[in-house]
Amino acid sequence: MEHEEDTADVTVIGGGIAGMAASIHLARAGWKVLCVGPDLSGSQSVGESLDWSAPALLGALGLPMQRLIDDGTATYKKHVILKLCDGSERHYVPAAWLGRAPFNLELRTLHVDRPRLNEAIREIAMAHGVRHLYDKVVNVEIEGRRVVAANTAEGRRISCSRYIDASGSAASVLSRAFKLPVYEYGPRKVAVWSYFKVREPGEGTTLYAQTATSSYMEWIWEIPINSETISVGYVTTGEAMKANRQQGRAVEEIYREELERFPRFEELLREAGAVSPFTTSFRCRVHGNVAGPNWLIVGESAAMVDPMTSNGVTAALRHASEASSLLIRYRDRERLPRLATAMYSKRVEGLAKFFNCGIEKVVYDWPVRSRIGVLLAGDVYTVPAWSLNTVYARMRPRGVFATLLFGCLLNLCRAAASVLHGLCKEEEEPCEVQA
Repeated sequence: MEHEEDTADVTVIGGGIAGMAASIHLARAGWKVLCVGPDLSGSQSVGESLDWSAPALLGALGLPMQRLIDDGTATYKKHVILKLCDGSERHYVPAAWLGRAPFNLELRTLHVDRPRLNEAIREIAMAHGVRHLYDKVVNVEIEGRRVVAANTAEGRRISCSRYIDASGSAASVLSRAFKLPVYEYGPRKVAVWSYFKVREPGEGTTLYAQTATSSYMEWIWEIPINSETISVGYVTTGEAMKANRQQGRAVEEIYREELERFPRFEELLREAGAVSPFTTSFRCRVHGNVAGPNWLIVGESAAMVDPMTSNGVTAALRHASEASSLLIRYRDRERLPRLATAMYSKRVEGLAKFFNCGIEKVVYDWPVRSRIGVLLAGDVYTVPAWSLNTVYARMRPRGVFATLLFGCLLNLCRAAASVLHGLCKEEEEPCEVQA
């Protein structure tokens, strides 16, 4: 059965953070927006620890930091702590001078309760007249480089002049339809996580590094998502998880054993009793050419950034803001200009490659960690990552010159990480990795 949806100016495929954020920006500009995606209420998502650029992007949607704190959707994140099995640790805190003129940066960011944040964003979208069709786009009809219609699982055919793909990393509707180039980073990973009640959650994200058992680093996160609850997750490779499962071990058993390596979690596990953790698998990758004559790709459909970077939500919100701005600017044109779409693609691709390359070459893989130690490797990654993220937030490159200039900076940093990785690999052996 065919249904023609001809009252929308733009169809947004996917109703996660990226899709809802794009819908809000467009609806505020007077567009009739149809968002097509399954009902995500009650679903659990990885991505609760945000970087320092996220609050301003959430504020632009109508969710200022203080409101999120006051209504219990978020807690303050003032620092990041990296802890090792031997008790050594490193604190990463934004320098005080960044909060003074001329930078005037907010030195706090947020941890968020993702279901509550998702619901808050959905409510804003609905208040602005965004229509939500609870269905799933299974394929699109294309003519050359244009999208002419989207077909759903329930038999609807949706046709309009513009499309945004925010379908997520698992679907990536338009990247599959156009067979876009893809760049993958690191092995497939598995995240296993649960929630614990605590008396003092703290005001920072804590990462616990596992480095002795494998040449590829495993880690645990501790994130306070509200005044009495923390999220605790374990990240390992898909290969390691598969090997454990083939030995007959349950996911809960694996999760508990990894947490018990750190004294912090022993009492929490005793008090919690049985734990039924959530799981997800992912592969960090970046698509190229994520914009066309009447479509753009945003969020994890465009690029899956490793969760250790805390950049996933920021990337989704940035893509949504830039993609919607592009559509609004060229609303009266039959097609989006090639140069404008090329620069959008370059920004999305460049930032995602930068974060994924840096975290893989400097932190996850063994050579740099083995040569200079885990804590110093954390410094080597964090300083350029935080710095360029801040520069991007302040500079807001949109034109050709600014985009290419910033792209050069990203490429230089990626090249430096690759060179450092290569030099360290020549001097060390993977068996020498120490905790």
